[in-house]
Amino acid sequence: MKNAAVLAMLGLVLACGGASEPIESTAAKSASATEGGEATAPQPPDGDLSVAVAGDQRSPENKARDRDRHPVETLTFFGIEPDMHVLEVTPGRGWYTEILAPYLMAEGRLTVGVPSADGRRANYRQTFMDMKAERPEIFSKVDVATFDPPSPIDLGPDETVDLVLTFRNTHNWIVDRGEHEAYAALFAVLRPGGVLGVVQHRAADGTDASETAKTGYVPEAYVIAIAEEAGFELVGRSEVNRNEKDDHDHPEGVWTLPPVLRLGDKDQARYIEIGESDRMTLKFRKPGTPK
Repeated sequence: MKNAAVLAMLGLVLACGGASEPIESTAAKSASATEGGEATAPQPPDGDLSVAVAGDQRSPENKARDRDRHPVETLTFFGIEPDMHVLEVTPGRGWYTEILAPYLMAEGRLTVGVPSADGRRANYRQTFMDMKAERPEIFSKVDVATFDPPSPIDLGPDETVDLVLTFRNTHNWIVDRGEHEAYAALFAVLRPGGVLGVVQHRAADGTDASETAKTGYVPEAYVIAIAEEAGFELVGRSEVNRNEKDDHDHPEGVWTLPPVLRLGDKDQARYIEIGESDRMTLKFRKPGTPK
């Protein structure tokens, strides 16, 4: 990969930060040690990751969540570079896609894996297709693949992606009984030496993933187990997205908390004070020598 020094990160307020407990390094150390590079966002003049995060292509509502989601620190921990082929699976309403697309536009490639058009989550596919049509200056170069575990899954040829990213999705795959198929497919599409970055709402240790997934939370040990079963090696964990205020026990699961606030006005101030969920941030590697 072509490397250039990462510029200084944004001065974001870390609402749910904390000391990292990595295998390789803390998120902060990874941020300083991992090299980024040059890319050209549609509007920022000389893009790097921080510039893509700060860019005008992002909605004010999305930027307001940076204090909880830590996009610069998270993506830097995963080792993103602007000339990579990156696959983002189940992008939802495109919170991270809005950052990734301009960052990778000049030198790299972004593919998103969205649900099938006739599946139970078809609305998420349509959401992204609408975004792509309405904002071609940001999303026109983004490729679309099908990712609807347990099936259908069609992410393209094996061993063609440098970095796979999944944000807060594993609980849905568990509910759909497709987590093993999902992680196997992500393993297959990665090049040898490629990285899988996982952010997921974290349940308490020792809990039953099949039950906690219904509330949006998953035990960290279970995520690691299914990734390792697929062939991945765990090479790093960061606590940049830890939230000590979240006790994982809410009337409407993780959706009780921001940004959903499913209970409406009921106890809203308390849930806003808690902030977004406590999340694991895990970095896996596909064994082998990069080609």
